[in-house]
Amino acid sequence: MASSTNHQFISMLITVLVIFKTSLAFENFSSVDGNFPFSPKHVIIINTLHPHGKLYVHCRNKGEDLGLHKIEYREQIDFRFRVNLRRTTTYTCKFSWPGNEKTFDIFRADRDDSSKSTSGICRECIWYICETGPCRARRDGGDPFCFSWTS
Repeated sequence: MASSTNHQFISMLITVLVIFKTSLAFENFSSVDGNFPFSPKHVIIINTLHPHGKLYVHCRNKGEDLGLHKIEYREQIDFRFRVNLRRTTTYTCKFSWPGNEKTFDIFRADRDDSSKSTSGICRECIWYICETGPCRARRDGGDPFCFSWTS
C-alpha cells in the first residue's frame, strides 16, 4: 500500500517537473514571439490626458498593492508579473485627475492573456489613458483597443 502511494507521488512529481520545464522552454521561445499564455507580462501606463494635467494611479491585485503614483503628461509607470496557474490574475487601477476618479482592470488574464480574446495576448501591455477610457496598443501597430471605464 505504501509503495503504491510512493509510486503515485513520484509520478505526480515527475509530471509537475515536466510541465515546469516545458513552461520554461515556452518562456524562452516567447522572448522571440511574446504571444504565449503564461509568459512574463509587462504593463506600461502612459498619461495622455492633457498637457497640464497630472494623473494619479493606484494599482493592485489580490495579493499586491503597487502604491500610488503621480504621472505627468506623456510620462509613464510600469510593472511586471506573471499570470497565475488558475489564469485569474487581475490588476485593478484607480485613475484620478482634477474632477475625475475612474477605475479599470488594467490587466485581466481572460482579456489580455487569452488567444480567444478579441484584443489578443499581450506580453507588453501598453495602455494610453484618455478621458474617454484606457486604450491598449496593438502589436501590429493598428488602431488601439479602447475600453470604457469600469466606474
